[in-house]
This record gives sequence, structure tokens and C-alpha cells, in this order.
Amino acid sequence: MSVNRTELIAAIAEEADLTKVQADAFLAAFQKVLVDNVAKGEAVKITGLMGVERVERAARTGRNPRTGEEIQIPAGYGVKLTVGSALKKAVAK
Repeated sequence: MSVNRTELIAAIAEEADLTKVQADAFLAAFQKVLVDNVAKGEAVKITGLMGVERVERAARTGRNPRTGEEIQIPAGYGVKLTVGSALKKAVAK
């Protein structure tokens, strides 16, 4: 089971005593700030919950799974998510 955006907004609104419109605005702002900062190469850390940062990936040789042919994969960026202690403890229960 997973929680979709609508359910998340409803849960935030209830927990924080906000309207759903306010909770949606909060979630949209959080998403924008997170994406903008990680895209600039800045790490975003929420103590106890998570850390998100951009990481470099070196160029490498890979294989086309259909043909087995070697291909060159260019260097680029990825995203690293580090789980915080509070989230680890919640999942371990």
C-alpha cells in the first residue's frame, strides 16, 4: 500500500490543523525548494528524517540488454537519499 499526493495532503492538513489548500501549497513549496536546491548541488538535510544530495556519476561502459552490445554511458548526476534516525527507528518497529 502507498499514499498518493491527495492522501498525503489530507493527512498533513489534519495533522497540522490546516486546510487542504494550505497543505497542498506547503507540499508544493517543499517540493520546489527541495528540487531547486538539489539541482544547484546543495544538500538538503532534515535532521531525523532524511538527507538529499546530488552526486556525480562517472562515464562508464555498459551493455545494451537486448543486443549485448557495449555502449558508452556519459557522465552525469544522480540523487542520493540518506535516511535519518527517526525514520530508521519507525521502519524497524
